[in-house]
Amino acid sequence: LVNKFFNSNVLFIDDQSLWGKEDYWATPLEMLSIGAGDCEDYSIAKYFTLKELGMDEEKLRLTYVKAIDINQAHMVLTYFENKRAIPLVLDNLIVEIKPANLRTDLIPVYSFNGTGLWLAKSRGGSQRVGDASRLSLWEELESRMKNNIQP
Repeated sequence: LVNKFFNSNVLFIDDQSLWGKEDYWATPLEMLSIGAGDCEDYSIAKYFTLKELGMDEEKLRLTYVKAIDINQAHMVLTYFENKRAIPLVLDNLIVEIKPANLRTDLIPVYSFNGTGLWLAKSRGGSQRVGDASRLSLWEELESRMKNNIQP
């Protein structure tokens, strides 16, 4: 339901057109108030919505991938039932939620959540390399969410 809600109710618009910046990670409130966002915004909104609904943060990761079909960087939300499970991919490009091993159009690069940062080793595998605080856009997003600041 969360994936379908955001995919159906939010218009895709790139950051330059929407925010006048090359890369901007909007809070869910910013995205919903304007009714538009890019792939990071969809993924972030799904992540925080599922967390608010009681989903364990350890099972959710924002995953930076290369989308082969559109030949560009892309972000999706992945859900891990357990640490050894193949994650499910929640994506704004397709409505259906599919296991990562069936998303051969995506090459994982790194993933993160509020507790960690992982580098993709191979499809389905990853190695923890630190905290998400290493990502400046994540830090800025969390700061705006705490302070409820708009751009």
